[in-house]
Amino acid sequence: MSSVLYDVPGPRAIARNRILGVITVLLVVAAVGYLAWRLYETGQFTAQKWQAFTYTNVWISIGEATLRTLGAFVVAAVGALTLGFILAIGRLSNHRFVRVPVGAVVEFLRAVPVLIFMFLLYYGLPVVGVRMESYWAVVIALIAYNGSVLAEVIRAGVESLPRGQSEAGYAIGLRKAGVMRLVLLPQAIRAMMPVIIAQLVVTLKDTALGFIITYPELLFYARFLGSQSTYGSPIVPMTMIVGAIYIALCLLLSLGATLVEKRLRRSPKSPAGGVHHPVTEVTDTQLIAAQKGAGKFDADNNAGGGV
Repeated sequence: MSSVLYDVPGPRAIARNRILGVITVLLVVAAVGYLAWRLYETGQFTAQKWQAFTYTNVWISIGEATLRTLGAFVVAAVGALTLGFILAIGRLSNHRFVRVPVGAVVEFLRAVPVLIFMFLLYYGLPVVGVRMESYWAVVIALIAYNGSVLAEVIRAGVESLPRGQSEAGYAIGLRKAGVMRLVLLPQAIRAMMPVIIAQLVVTLKDTALGFIITYPELLFYARFLGSQSTYGSPIVPMTMIVGAIYIALCLLLSLGATLVEKRLRRSPKSPAGGVHHPVTEVTDTQLIAAQKGAGKFDADNNAGGGV
């Protein structure tokens, strides 16, 4: 017995998959349990390690670091989306003298790691007499890298659309810019929305690289507080809290993106929200018979010399 995409597992395969699933769960539980035991043995759950979080000023500083992280992310996300659209349009240009240089820029920006961008902007530019704040070094590096990635995402979304979409736009008198703005880009954005949101989540997490160039975001403050011997050097507890904050921010971003995607799908302009034509249930035999009948009817008309 088989389905459309794969063979349906039999009794032995089902039993084997269940055994492997149970073993995997046990291994994960054992790894988590061992980690928790090691944390307990090394005193990471003692009151001294968590004493720092009983002070209001510590939580105020954590909140300020979170706001700095969000500040860098928001500007980087807007800039990356803007740069991504510009580069994607350049990559889709009909003119070779535009398409080739833009493609080279996209490939270069994608190939250079974000951290190297930050190092060049923060430590490299002062060598030539240009100083840049750590905030702008982080933001510009994130815009450059994630913008190039989003450009490829948008380009792939546009090129995945049927050719008839653009041809229909040209048929009603639209130029290339109108076809791109009114026909192709809206559909491509809807189709690639999950990938775009995933890249924005990466952008949010990459703001943590800013601590290497002394940008005072969440990870920078976690390292600072975790190294304070006055509070017992609570590096592990602080890392847990910062990790939970990052997880919460990413979940909120994903939730907001999911709501936007559902709203776009319910929009009357969305292809999914268009008019649905009733379709009668027809068996394969009836469909084949109807097709043969239509072919015979066309043949009779041709034989009869129809006008």
